Amino acid sequence: MKQLQLFLAFFRVGMLGYGGGPSSIPLVHKEVVEKYKWMNDDEFADILALGNTLPGPIATKMAGYIGYRVAGIIGLINATLSTILPTIILMIVLLTTISSIRELPWVQGMTAAVVPVVGVMLAVLTWDFFKKSKASLGWGKAIILIALSFSLMEIAGLHPAILIIGLLLAAILKKDKPAEEVGETKREDAT
Repeated sequence: MKQLQLFLAFFRVGMLGYGGGPSSIPLVHKEVVEKYKWMNDDEFADILALGNTLPGPIATKMAGYIGYRVAGIIGLINATLSTILPTIILMIVLLTTISSIRELPWVQGMTAAVVPVVGVMLAVLTWDFFKKSKASLGWGKAIILIALSFSLMEIAGLHPAILIIGLLLAAILKKDKPAEEVGETKREDAT
């Protein structure tokens, strides 16, 4: 049953993820977190962040990892193939026919109409991630981190993978308060 669910979930992502990997991320989220509940939002965010640091298309990397996590090696193969299968089929079919009709107004209109829909899907996912970062970090830290990330990537031209690796290293190297200091703080708060 899980293999069929994996196939259907990632086949839908492959069929509807028009515009490449980034446009398929909200679809993967819908299937994996909301519909099948194979993971929660935080786990999905972690997979997305790590997937962005690796080379290659994000949709296949996420499908492979999620498939492996849900159903082992067979799940990995199933999810990855079901993600790329629609693209392979559609490329063969569409490229043979679209080249003869690409100048028709309705074909150009269809292509132009999809772009805003993908933009809205990405904006909704961005807003969800912003709310999660606000909940875990608070308004101040979240806004500073977002502004800093935006500045480093868009203005300074820093690759997102470098930023993500830097943040992961900072989190790993961050020293937690000693246990006795935490206990003292709790006792002070209680008085």
